[in-house]
Amino acid sequence: MEILLTVNAVVAVLFLACYAYQMFYMAVPFVKKEKPHKAVVPHRFAVLICARNEEAVIADLLQSIRHQTYDQSLITTFVMADNCTDRTAEIAREEGAVVYTRFNKELVGKGYALEKLINHIEEDYPKTFDGFFVFDADNILDCHFIEAMNQSFCDGYEVLTSFRNSKNYGDNWISAGYALWFIRESRYLNNARMLMNTSCAVSGTGFFFSREVMESTGGWKFHLLTEDIEFSVHHILKGRKIGFCADAILYDEQPVTFRQSWRQRLRWARGFLQVFRKYGFGLVKGVGRGSFSCYDMSMTVMPAFVLTVGLIVTYLVMATVTAVDGIPFWPCLTYIARTVFGMYLTLYIIGLFTTVTEWDNIHTTTAKKILYTFTFPLFMLTYIPISVNALFTKVQWKPIEHHRADRKVLEAAASRSMK
Repeated sequence: MEILLTVNAVVAVLFLACYAYQMFYMAVPFVKKEKPHKAVVPHRFAVLICARNEEAVIADLLQSIRHQTYDQSLITTFVMADNCTDRTAEIAREEGAVVYTRFNKELVGKGYALEKLINHIEEDYPKTFDGFFVFDADNILDCHFIEAMNQSFCDGYEVLTSFRNSKNYGDNWISAGYALWFIRESRYLNNARMLMNTSCAVSGTGFFFSREVMESTGGWKFHLLTEDIEFSVHHILKGRKIGFCADAILYDEQPVTFRQSWRQRLRWARGFLQVFRKYGFGLVKGVGRGSFSCYDMSMTVMPAFVLTVGLIVTYLVMATVTAVDGIPFWPCLTYIARTVFGMYLTLYIIGLFTTVTEWDNIHTTTAKKILYTFTFPLFMLTYIPISVNALFTKVQWKPIEHHRADRKVLEAAASRSMK
């Protein structure tokens, strides 16, 4: 029994040592102020959208781009219809986008489609654009999105990520779990990092990179299962600081079935392991040189659930041993239950804090806002079996089905006043 107590204490100390700074981050937006902006200079931008069978949602995204407050003559939208069997390409052309098509069943995934799209643009529009935005077809942009990102670009950031909100928060506990985590990530990770003058991290969609960044890598060369994290780690290791633009808000559609959610997060968990295997040594060297950004990214790609899984496996092994030796099994189950409850309580506090402070940014009913603070920890705890499965499962990229946007979200995105 003393061994269990020792293991429990060691893991608790490791958790505290690894992730205490993220609790500190939650206070940063309330005590730190943004730096003054520099003078605004207009730039010409390419919008990049890779879409696979997205006929249900792509028109909404393209319309939200046309409704931007930024000068439309400086925006050109490109769509890569990737292995599509529906009307995605036709609808995109009707909405005014420049459309390319790609059919490749061997090199599957957003990274390959993005690489091909950039290659087309550089051939057909050489040296035309100062920077590139990357969106998913299910996104909706706040009307000030590009205007706000251009301001941050003018402030000197060559790579930028945005505030990731949700257009279907209130569908069920799964969509709310995703959405609350992304809001927390935007406000209390990336925003805090920005205010503390350390590097942020790109999260999936709604990000920007300059021509200089694109040319430094010879196009898009990131093809792991989590190409966004790979992209972030690569540039952090190169000494580039990724910025965050709090006024650039996009609305993202989240999965609503557990099967889709499991499949998507399994890909993410496997992708984190791929990134750490490829860049882990570089991150460790960066930490040794005193780079806090490298430490921060190490904690991102090797999530807390790895420690938790290790702890629970240890408990189960000890329980088996005690059972064989005729020692009561219940103490092991008690320690496991205490560990899980402690995690639930911690995640509940994080979810509640985020919900209360971001109340006006969460687009659902009051009852659902309250309810989903209780289900948020359950959603996050499902990462434990997902993380275990990712260690042993071969994962391939598969598309997620998307549907029409909530009209209230569209109206909010089109009418919000910029700070």
